Amino acid sequence: MNAFPSGSFDFERRVPHGDTHARMVCRQCSWIHYENPRVIVAALCLWQNQVLLCRRAIAPRYGFWTLPGGFMEIGETLEQATCREVREEAGATIQIDSLLATYSVPRIGQVHMVYLASMESPTFCSGEESLDVRLFPCTEAGLPWEELAFPVNHWTLRDFLSLHGQPLQSPFTYRPEHASDRMSPVPFHPDFPPPHLNTDAGLSPEQQCHE
Repeated sequence: MNAFPSGSFDFERRVPHGDTHARMVCRQCSWIHYENPRVIVAALCLWQNQVLLCRRAIAPRYGFWTLPGGFMEIGETLEQATCREVREEAGATIQIDSLLATYSVPRIGQVHMVYLASMESPTFCSGEESLDVRLFPCTEAGLPWEELAFPVNHWTLRDFLSLHGQPLQSPFTYRPEHASDRMSPVPFHPDFPPPHLNTDAGLSPEQQCHE
């Protein structure tokens, strides 16, 4: 943790004494602002061979499907953060089974920790960051591949399907071929324009729980 102390700063980027990397350093007091990768957690939540996906109600990729997940908060463990994100975005309670994948994406400074989890019941509902939440058949034909929000969603689901029902031996990891994957520049799903662009779209998130 590298919180800003009180006061104003005049930053420059340079290599501090005793360091090997350029940092943001205050010209006046030499305080260093360290920029570190962000940790993102997510869960592949299963219920009877179905996977839980959320249709995003926030930018980027508004209206596209994603695994429930998000940034860790200070004071959380990875598992606590994962359960919280699933609860907030999908209204579901899960049991974490194992670490499914770790994807380091250095070009955007992110580390993704994806867990395999079991839903305690088929009860779920849309949170504030979700337009909709659904269970999809966890099969090649049953998943909305063309409507997935981010490359990491594709990596996770394809890696999981590659198990063909066999036990996970070790977590999947980021591979060189992933480097060519980029997030689509399309900011929102064409069928789900954000409310500020189309006030008549009636896009308030569905809040009824699914049983």
